[in-house]
Amino acid sequence: MQKLLSRIVPDIDPHRPVLIAGPTASGKSALALAIAQAQGGIVVNADALQVFDCWQLLSARPDADELAQAPHALYGHVPYTAPYSTGTWLREVTPYLGRTRPIIVGGTGLNFTALTEGLADIPPTPDAVRAKANALPHAEKLAALDPDTCARIDTANPARVQRAWEVLEATGRSIAAWQDETPPPLLPIGEATALVLNAGKDWLNDRITRRFDQMLERGALDEVRALQGDWDPDRPSAKAIGAPELMAHLGGELTLTQARERSIIASRQYAKRQRTWFRARMKSWHQIDVEDP
Repeated sequence: MQKLLSRIVPDIDPHRPVLIAGPTASGKSALALAIAQAQGGIVVNADALQVFDCWQLLSARPDADELAQAPHALYGHVPYTAPYSTGTWLREVTPYLGRTRPIIVGGTGLNFTALTEGLADIPPTPDAVRAKANALPHAEKLAALDPDTCARIDTANPARVQRAWEVLEATGRSIAAWQDETPPPLLPIGEATALVLNAGKDWLNDRITRRFDQMLERGALDEVRALQGDWDPDRPSAKAIGAPELMAHLGGELTLTQARERSIIASRQYAKRQRTWFRARMKSWHQIDVEDP
């Protein structure tokens, strides 16, 4: 990774915003920090789980030492009980676009798409509609969506399917129809240095396994235990990979070995979905091979 950083950083324009996307465990945060240290700027989080105050370890949020090495924003500032969406993130990231040069980093592709392509102004989902969506099976929600919407979202991702179903139920219009009325982007891709980190399956799977084991060693189970008395699987914060599995272990449903194995599998599956998204939606971004030579 150090060879990669020394190769990439000198070629980056220090006067332009930087966008860094990539699958989980690919080294995005290390690259963002290296750029900030070498060229200045503020590292801004674009990951949907690292915003929550409950997940220091489980979301691989920068630790105190890393936070001290460069300015950071939008990390761990949202209560774990709160709702959070791409629209919320877009509103929160807006002030940083006109300040010190932002280095925006994360694995949530939809956040980057909203930032660089625009986001439809869809009304908030009423609580009653969300409760109804939570009770419906994934297949039933998917079956209700129109072909245009299905072609635009990751239909294997329950959160994306639920969001599309909620929009249809609450507004009477498909999310695709709303997207067709999208306003101009806050940061057009041509005004930033946009990077996608690419990694092969075997290389990345090994890093995912080692990183999850490090999380366990450092106390990830204690993070989950802290929420055991107030656990709601429908909260956005509960979608952190490893959280449901470790909570099941604490509840006596899984052994720790089983929870670990299922968490690693879930993380690998998530990385696969991320790579699929980046290939489909970020073809114009600069592609960087991050595997060690």
